[in-house]
Amino acid sequence: MAPNKTPKKAVSVPKKEKVFHPSSRKADQLARKALRKGKLGNLASKRSQKQNSLVDFYGFFFQSLPEEGVLTLPELHSIIRDVWLSRFDEELEQEQTARRKGRPKSAKELRLEEIKLREAEEYRTGMEVIDLTHPATVELFRLWDQKEAAYIQLLRFVRITSTDPDIVVVSRPGKHKSILAASESSDHEMGNIEG
Repeated sequence: MAPNKTPKKAVSVPKKEKVFHPSSRKADQLARKALRKGKLGNLASKRSQKQNSLVDFYGFFFQSLPEEGVLTLPELHSIIRDVWLSRFDEELEQEQTARRKGRPKSAKELRLEEIKLREAEEYRTGMEVIDLTHPATVELFRLWDQKEAAYIQLLRFVRITSTDPDIVVVSRPGKHKSILAASESSDHEMGNIEG
């Protein structure tokens, strides 16, 4: 009988992890590498959380756009005051009714109150929002896919306050060529820029 000529499979033995002395240069190098990796991971997760919160914020204004046309300044203030700032009122009320008398506030209730106070203060001192009263900005905003936060940087932003609802300050003029052209032509019509 002929011998079997099938090659033997090499059994892979897991490599032993090399052990370094705790005070060695190599151990310090590995510790620095692990620390840096952890910091970069934390920064990436914080960045993505911030991007998600910005997308939610701008998504709210995207949903509140009218089918056609633009918003007026009083309508924009009304949306912020009556819808955006009061969006947590129901949850806050539920948390307050669920809490028994004499008990401390829950973590969720404290967080919601803190968010509400921070946003109300921001609106009082000056809230930066997309200029939904500017036709070129609204037209460009309607093309947004509601996922990419970087797209928003192309749009024109205004700062509005609850203390002075008639005053609007353009905080970021917008980077898209259609917005820049529209702003230039409106400035020419007003006579602010000599051409």
